[in-house]
Amino acid sequence: MSYVVAVAGSLVAAALLALSTFDPSTFAALRLAVAELTTPVSAGVGAIGRGIISVPAAIGDYFAVKQRNEALRKQIADSHAVLMRARALSYDNRRLKRLLQLRERTSDPVATARLVSSSASSTRRFAMLNAGFRQGVAAGQPVRGPEGLIGRILEAGPNTARVLLLTDPESIVPVRRTRDGLPAIAAGRGDGWIEIRSVNLINATFLPGDVLITSGTGGIYAPNIPVARVVRKGNDVALARTFTQPDTLDFALVQKTFMAMPPAEVQGPKP
Repeated sequence: MSYVVAVAGSLVAAALLALSTFDPSTFAALRLAVAELTTPVSAGVGAIGRGIISVPAAIGDYFAVKQRNEALRKQIADSHAVLMRARALSYDNRRLKRLLQLRERTSDPVATARLVSSSASSTRRFAMLNAGFRQGVAAGQPVRGPEGLIGRILEAGPNTARVLLLTDPESIVPVRRTRDGLPAIAAGRGDGWIEIRSVNLINATFLPGDVLITSGTGGIYAPNIPVARVVRKGNDVALARTFTQPDTLDFALVQKTFMAMPPAEVQGPKP
């Protein structure tokens, strides 16, 4: 078969050579016809070959892109973590600056200390302060943050003190409304909210957005300290939310009592 194929090929080649020599025009037409038949086949084979050749490169590009995507995802995650830390630091810095400015403006600061814990799951609302009577902290002193009043010192140890928060049911703070000076009482509810109660005999109406500040009555809290904002309309009694949230505070400022109560006279034995 190989000899037959070789002889046949030789005869065809000789015939084509003779045709190209004696009849060039016919040979050219035949060559074009053959080209018309073989061009699509050559194009298809070439495309297949190029596709086969490009497979390793495509696989390499796929893994390279995948690795690049993983690197970009990691970079985005790291950048997000850095951004969150930066935001937290910026938030803390702003609060500390405001607290320092408050301390500079306050004429009777006692101590600036950290609120280490606060109760939010029981009806009693307390917070612990990492400063005690060694730092000048005493029972009855007001405690405030950058936004407003937090509460008062309930009891003080050597280096710690317990703070009675505004939202505790035992907390009573004399306040007044900023827009007209209406006197009222801010009383804790034990659920994170406080009630604003009118002390007048008239039918006082509290509107959402009314701001209450300390009035100075009672001698414990200095006047004009922000306390709460009314969130629901009410007559004589309204629901309000304190400006300060102890679970979001890091530091607090302890102040002296606005008007210290005179010490009780020691009575000796009667003669």
